[in-house]
Amino acid sequence: MPELNRVAKRMYNIHPNAMHLVVGEEIAGTFTLESAEFFQTDFQAEGRRDGDEAVYRFATTEDNDAVVVGRQRPGEEGWTMVGEVDSVERTDA
Repeated sequence: MPELNRVAKRMYNIHPNAMHLVVGEEIAGTFTLESAEFFQTDFQAEGRRDGDEAVYRFATTEDNDAVVVGRQRPGEEGWTMVGEVDSVERTDA
């Protein structure tokens, strides 16, 4: 059986507590996942960033190499791809 994605596993283990995520070069902050689950090696999660009304979705790529992030802002239809999770750290909050 293939290995679980390291970033996804860390996010799953911290959930439901808050975590600091860095997504690409433009998004960093404290996120709280409202749901997180694995389907064999595939990871899916949904959550919010502190101070942001948008909803964020997280999923492992087909080859399981990265966790990609989509964002849906209030009043907008559909999701916008915003990048990959570069790092995840537990917060002390």
